[in-house]
Amino acid sequence: MKSSVFAAAAVALMGLAAPASAQEVGACLITKTDTNPFFVKMKEGATAKAKELGVNLKSYAGKVDGDSESQVAAIESCIADGAKGILLTASDTKGIVSTVKKARDAGILVIALDTPLDPLDAADATFATDNFEAGRLIGAWAAATLGDKAKEAKIGFLDLTPDQPTVDVLRDQGFMAGFGIDTKDVNKIGDEDDPRIVGHDVTNGNEEGGRKAMENLLQKDNTINVIHTINEPAAVGAYQALKAVGLEGQVLIVSVDGGCPGVKSVTEGVIGATSQQYPLLMASLGIEAIAAFAKDGTKPKPTEGKDFFDTGVNLVTDKPANGVTSIDTKEGTAKCWG
Repeated sequence: MKSSVFAAAAVALMGLAAPASAQEVGACLITKTDTNPFFVKMKEGATAKAKELGVNLKSYAGKVDGDSESQVAAIESCIADGAKGILLTASDTKGIVSTVKKARDAGILVIALDTPLDPLDAADATFATDNFEAGRLIGAWAAATLGDKAKEAKIGFLDLTPDQPTVDVLRDQGFMAGFGIDTKDVNKIGDEDDPRIVGHDVTNGNEEGGRKAMENLLQKDNTINVIHTINEPAAVGAYQALKAVGLEGQVLIVSVDGGCPGVKSVTEGVIGATSQQYPLLMASLGIEAIAAFAKDGTKPKPTEGKDFFDTGVNLVTDKPANGVTSIDTKEGTAKCWG
């Protein structure tokens, strides 16, 4: 995506204008953690846009991915502070809905970033990557790369948390659809019966979790040759586990994020392909939406034909596959974050 496209999207979204009285507009950003580069960049985007528009932004984060209690407490604080809007990447996409309702009942605009709530309309709007498409792209690339060998692949899934947040389900099931696996219930991880699936494990979206999960799957079947990972930190952990037993050159690792470290991992051959998303855009558009809402009550609208605002995705690889649109790591580096 080019900056001009981003700007056009923003203008089309809500007719941007700074609020009449900057001091009256408070906003909150609540992320899953404050250490994952994805959320670090999201905070940078929100902070810069808030400064530009005169919005008073407060930022909160869970202690680890999956820490919903801290996110609930943060929403309560935002309600008490009289915030006009909340940007939320929820760890527990179902469990936090009742607290989100309290915020909306208090007249606060709640926008889900990256991770849709369950149900999706529990938030006023969602600004996100099409996470199913992100998963489908890496699944289709892996299948095309393997060719006929895809029919006999041994696949491991390094997912996020046992709670199966929506972003986890969408990427996981999208990969399966792209690879040619029957997802059964597309809203659920783990009900599939394709014999190519070795198993699933959870990573909490970090390197150590990825390493441990990879070790667990190798104990089930050390002939695994394809690994789907929820994000790039988990992918790096998986690679470390494979390298420790001399299998790093025998397993195709794919992921989602598109951060600069992740794109570098593609360049180095650690990751075969990754789907690049744009967290800074999500957050900056979110702040713009809060400013517009504070000014005249305008609420953001979804992308035409979708039930959320799609902030875009690109497959990044230096080994393009037939039938799968991609960009190389040079272009991916120009668009990366973190």
